[in-house]
Amino acid sequence: MAASLGAARRLARKAVHCVSTAARHGNLHLHRPAAQVLVRSKSVSAATVDLTSGDTHMRPAPLDMLSDEEKMMRDAVARLAAEQIEPLVREMDEKSQLSPSVIQALFENGLMAIETPTKYGGTNSTFFVANLVIEELAKVDPAVSVFCDIQNTLINTLIMKLGTEEQKDKYLPRLATDMVGSFCLSEPEAGSDAFALRTQAVKQGDHYVITGQKIWISSADLAGVFLVMANAKPSDGYKGITCFIVDSDAEGLSIGKKEDKLGIRASHTCTVNFDQVKVPESNILGQFGQGYKYAISMLNEGRIGIGAQMVGLAEGCFSRTVPYTMERKQFGRRIWDFQGMQHQIAHVATQIEAARMLVYNAARRKEAGLPVVKEASMAKYFASEVATLTTSKCIEWMGGVGFTKDYPIEKYFRDCKIGTIYEGTSNIQLNTIAKCIEREPK
Repeated sequence: MAASLGAARRLARKAVHCVSTAARHGNLHLHRPAAQVLVRSKSVSAATVDLTSGDTHMRPAPLDMLSDEEKMMRDAVARLAAEQIEPLVREMDEKSQLSPSVIQALFENGLMAIETPTKYGGTNSTFFVANLVIEELAKVDPAVSVFCDIQNTLINTLIMKLGTEEQKDKYLPRLATDMVGSFCLSEPEAGSDAFALRTQAVKQGDHYVITGQKIWISSADLAGVFLVMANAKPSDGYKGITCFIVDSDAEGLSIGKKEDKLGIRASHTCTVNFDQVKVPESNILGQFGQGYKYAISMLNEGRIGIGAQMVGLAEGCFSRTVPYTMERKQFGRRIWDFQGMQHQIAHVATQIEAARMLVYNAARRKEAGLPVVKEASMAKYFASEVATLTTSKCIEWMGGVGFTKDYPIEKYFRDCKIGTIYEGTSNIQLNTIAKCIEREPK
């Protein structure tokens, strides 16, 4: 996978260099009157240039127009998912456990450190590519997708953006090769009101002592490191929240039982307890008292990732259902041939496409350095609602067999429900969108 990405990047750079050089020297020969050359960096801001008309104005390309690198990554992940993940999906769901071979495959193919620089062992790709990966994995198993999502959009990103050189050198190479990370924010009394957390970090000399409990922590029982939000100065309210790096072998840290969930069952979710856990002051990630800002920033990126997961889930469910409607016959006709069925399928297909464009737009905007608070919430909200619609309709279209475990449709139905809950409920997304609209210039 890493080799494929390297080849894609070299190909893209060479193509852009050849086009620009030929254009400068007047040696670019086009064989079609309306020929256009796609010019793109390795990910962001695709644009087309019509070189036959003398118009060198860069015009925006379609959101879903992918670079060579993006196509190669998408196709490679699709193959990996079909060959190494799909055969194990049912077993992992029934056992509520990710297969070690799947985890190993994700690491070996560079999918657990997509944006991480190569000097730390990462793939050195982009945020948009990370979301393509999340989408492709979710088509086969949303549980595997969210496992990959959290590592890339939360754990790696926080350490890359905020970590000291020492912290980066210590953790990023391991996170790229064999170590899982967990993000600890939610608490029994701090769900949608994330900053009402009660976990505290009390300073003692050159250390902090963390006490509290975190819930709904993904991959906690697999993690080698935790990024923990704790209030180090309760008198300042949420402005005392600070992010700490806590190693899994820290004395006083314990993992509770795995939750027995409705969906994404192979994605491990546990309680994490901190009983007087001693952490050196050097393990503060970023600045003291800025944890709430970091959480908000990362949740925006995480919401785009969840949007990609929900789009992939909907696409996977849809693609496994529609062929059935073209084969199954009732009243002497294919189910597909009934106009009422065609209209329903067309409606759902349109909703999926709209959700995908919202996610792609949010991801492109994030890479371009543009504000994404509203767009991230819109993408996450709408994609989650579309996944709910899609999976429900797919069960209806398949009838009784769609309600059985003989087909994967019921699993998609179970898996999609979490999309309206984690990384901020649908109502929280609507609140965020409304606040953004209120602040917009009138």
